[in-house]
Order: sequence, then C-alpha cells, then structure tokens
Amino acid sequence: MTDAATKAQWRARVLAERRSRDAETRDAENRALAAAAADLGIALGPSATVCAYVPVGTEPGSTAILDALRPRVARILLPVAREPGPLHWAEYHGTDALVSAPFGLREPGEPHLPPTAIAAAAAILIPALAVDGRGVRLGRGAGFYDRTLDLADPAARLIAVIRDDEVVAELPDESHDIRVGWVLTPLGGLRALGIGS
Repeated sequence: MTDAATKAQWRARVLAERRSRDAETRDAENRALAAAAADLGIALGPSATVCAYVPVGTEPGSTAILDALRPRVARILLPVAREPGPLHWAEYHGTDALVSAPFGLREPGEPHLPPTAIAAAAAILIPALAVDGRGVRLGRGAGFYDRTLDLADPAARLIAVIRDDEVVAELPDESHDIRVGWVLTPLGGLRALGIGS
C-alpha cells in the first residue's frame, strides 16, 4: 500500500470519527482546549507572538482558543491561505474582524504579512487530523503548512491541536513532512512528544 493511499485511509477514518462526535462532547472539548491555550499563553508570556488558526467544521477547538490567548500574548497571527505556496499571515483582532476566505476558512482582512512573518512566533498552533509519537502530523493533504513551517524559528514550539484519541501509535510519513514536537488536546492539555520540544 502506498503512503498516499494509507494517508487517504487515515483521513477518511479520522474525519468520520469527528463527524460522529455529539455537540455536547465537542463543546466540552472546545472549552478544555481554550483553557489549555490560556495556560500556554501564560507560559509564553506577554511579549510572545503566536501563530494559530480558526478551526472550521469538525476540527477541534473554536475561536475561544484565540480569545483565551489574546490577552496573554503580544499578538496572534492567523494564516491567509492562497495557492500555490506557503501561508501568508494577518493579525487577529477579534472574531468580529474575521472575513470569509477561500477554502471555507475565516481569516483577518488586510494588511497581510509575508510568509516569513511566522519567524516571529514562539509557538505555532497547527491543525491536524492525527499525530504519532514521533511527531508525524497528518494534515488534510494540501501541504500549506509543510511549505511554511521551514520558515519558522527552529526554537518555536510546533503544536498540533487534536483530540486525545487522535494521538496514535504510527502514521505514514514522507520526506517533505515536517514533524511537530507538541500536541494540545482536551484531556492532556499541552504536552511534548518523544522527539523533544
């Protein structure tokens, strides 16, 4: 079986499991992720920049993560996804300032910052479908983050936001996949993976 086929099977499985979560469970998980994000913001400190994103659909979390971080860090940058190439960024100024964007996303309006803006981030919250103990992250397959994360500060915490049961034993990986060192989950909060921080 090819890595691509295996990744497709993983994606289908995780997405089906996410769709099966009831609203009450999702709400509880989202509140727990926001509380964990607040703790992360406190640990990073008031001068920190954090790159994050606006969860959509059945992705874990909500804008409550952003609002929990906002008073605790200097600024939050959100991705601006355009094809092809790495992500651009824009500063988060609250949910009321978000606009509809391609791919069914919400993002801040202008001004947009270049992809290199990610280098200022002390922590980068990254969407994922699953992560294994080696830090291999399964994304949706568009490759935006894999084309962007090599621009980050090597000391930045790369943190995948997932549900606790989405930390798995092993995922297929390819040479272009960039590994994460941390996960943020509802029950486990922020924790380092075996590959270090």
